[in-house]
Amino acid sequence: MSQPYILVLYYSRNGATAEMARQIARGVELTGMEARLRTVPVVSTECEAIAPAIPAEGALYASLDDLKNCAGLLLGSPTRFGNMAAPLKYFLDGTSSLWLTGGLVGKPAGVFTSTASLHGGQETTLLSMLLPLLHHGMLITGLPYSEQALFETRGGGTPYGASHHAGTDGKRPLDEHEIALCRTLGQRLAQTAQRLENHRG
Repeated sequence: MSQPYILVLYYSRNGATAEMARQIARGVELTGMEARLRTVPVVSTECEAIAPAIPAEGALYASLDDLKNCAGLLLGSPTRFGNMAAPLKYFLDGTSSLWLTGGLVGKPAGVFTSTASLHGGQETTLLSMLLPLLHHGMLITGLPYSEQALFETRGGGTPYGASHHAGTDGKRPLDEHEIALCRTLGQRLAQTAQRLENHRG
């Protein structure tokens, strides 16, 4: 049997959400667990357009098996009018088979997002990503206020999940508090998954 892993599944247009995913993966790896980075293809305006099976750069595209076999899920998206981006929603809309079999029930999950403006819908985007995860019966892992960075951040950071203020040009790098919260989210979720695995074993 393969080692348990945390799936860090994200969509990123300009790179900010991808960088968050990498920082979250580092947090996962601090626990000794594998972090499996995966992305989703762009949704095309052409009904039958086919994306290449392997992206030209970055993480591989996620499969339903990646999701089905994970010990926990961290889901990330840039904000689109206070909601998750269409490519991620499209992927989640195709997970009915996992819902029918209860394939994700009882697994821990967390969410993260990046926005162009400071108050550009970070919290509503995080909540929009939590909705399908709750329908799947996943256990939500957020960021408690025992994390000092939540009190000190001048950029992103919410109790619902990690967030980042990328700026209107999308080029503002993650600051120290945003990085700390990304890593903490990854670590907390992986530790939760480990406890659940030990309990089942």
